[in-house]
Amino acid sequence: MLEKIKATSTYIQEQTGYEAEVGIILGTGLGGLAKEIDIEHSLNYSDIPNFPVSTVEGHAGRLIFGHLGGKKIIAMQGRFHFYEGYSLQDVTFPVRVLRMLGVRKLIVSNASGGLNPNYKVGDIMMLTDHINMFPGNPLIGPNMEELGPRFPDMSEAYNLHLRNLARKIALKNNISLEEGVYVGVAGPTFETPAEYKMFRTLGGDAVGMSTVPEVIVARHMDIDVFGISIVTDSGVPGEIVEISHEEVQEVAMKAEPKLSLIIRELIRQM
Repeated sequence: MLEKIKATSTYIQEQTGYEAEVGIILGTGLGGLAKEIDIEHSLNYSDIPNFPVSTVEGHAGRLIFGHLGGKKIIAMQGRFHFYEGYSLQDVTFPVRVLRMLGVRKLIVSNASGGLNPNYKVGDIMMLTDHINMFPGNPLIGPNMEELGPRFPDMSEAYNLHLRNLARKIALKNNISLEEGVYVGVAGPTFETPAEYKMFRTLGGDAVGMSTVPEVIVARHMDIDVFGISIVTDSGVPGEIVEISHEEVQEVAMKAEPKLSLIIRELIRQM
């Protein structure tokens, strides 16, 4: 695996000559932030050796290199999911590559189902912690000592300093920013009412099908992480309705301008 990571990062550097300290993973319906990036280079995932390919609608499938918030960034316009048939190691492979390309701070975004009864559809939630409900962990197997320790600490999976900055940015711009715990599940089914109830009982505020594996791998490599989610449907008893992927995308796109502002200003102040 380490040889593949190095080979892929070498290819990208040869094609772009690019390194950046900040990486961004754009989730479902959130690819529009790419329009705000002053793009210098872009590569389709299908052209990058060893890279997975996005198979989900709303995930464009390209790696973007440019400037946002006055800083050099590398953005994944589209991510990979366990439910697509990829292993957790494949899902997190791009995060390993980003680290080789210089990334030390990672911003992850997603769409989620709200569990907290105080949340409304369209709310933005900053991740304070997560619960891993995936059937495994991307660090299972031989440890790559060159990248991180065998037993990485997860006491602060989501960087406190970055959360404090985001809170101030939201306040200054009159944006309501919720804070909560994200439950990561395998998917691809949306949750049953009983599952929503269970995840809320466990301490979750929102649930989704991504993010947790990438964050685990980022922290393994000592990358500071900031996570943010758009609540696209409700899992609160009495508010649960039939939901489709298209509806999730539509809600995410409506909330995207506020999320983009927070991300842009957060990068500026890093």
